[in-house]
Amino acid sequence: MTDRRTELAENLARVEDRISTACAKAGRPRDEVTLIVVTKTYPASDVRLLAELGVRHVAENRDQDAAPKAAECADLPLTWHFVGQLQTNKVRSVAGYAGVVQSVDRAKLVTALSGEAVRAGRELGCLIQVALDAGSGERGDRGGVAPDGVAALAEAVTAAQGLRLDGVMTVAPLAGPYAARQLAAFERLMEISSDLRTAHPAANMVSAGMSADLEDAVAAGATHVRVGTAVLGVRPRLG
Repeated sequence: MTDRRTELAENLARVEDRISTACAKAGRPRDEVTLIVVTKTYPASDVRLLAELGVRHVAENRDQDAAPKAAECADLPLTWHFVGQLQTNKVRSVAGYAGVVQSVDRAKLVTALSGEAVRAGRELGCLIQVALDAGSGERGDRGGVAPDGVAALAEAVTAAQGLRLDGVMTVAPLAGPYAARQLAAFERLMEISSDLRTAHPAANMVSAGMSADLEDAVAAGATHVRVGTAVLGVRPRLG
């Protein structure tokens, strides 16, 4: 465990250096960017080590992995982010531990999240997941609503009990006009965020960038980056 703690500490230091360097290059204060460590496929013991090392935000994309891990780490001062495509039959479970759901992409999901947040007596932060590979009225290959659907979905979130509109999220698309153009994709997300904040000034969270492209996200203006592999290592293959 000592070796693993050392490994995680060294990896976190390298990621911190990357974020700090990217912030300096972009002329941004370091404290404008929050690191979210994506812990999928890794055990609760790693989450505990990360918390010891100062990590306060962790993310998961599968409820069957996240729910028991969050329960085992319930004593830690962590905010759990759910970042995967979310089916409505998993909403009750996710609403029990997630502080932020980053993958809100349809009205049916808003309704389900609202009902379970109220039932649990909790307020859930919501990010609208924007699919930059989706045409009007479509969903993206990796989830998300098309850019022209963001405003209506944001209104649905703000009108729903138990939910708080925090901002927007995207995953760099693998297809379409922004494929292999991460910086341009993240700059487009910032434009969408700016439009959203005209109507919803408090919705100022912009979640973008992962291990391979966090510098582009910081350069574009992201407030949160989601880093897994660069902190935890190459993930074991799932059976």
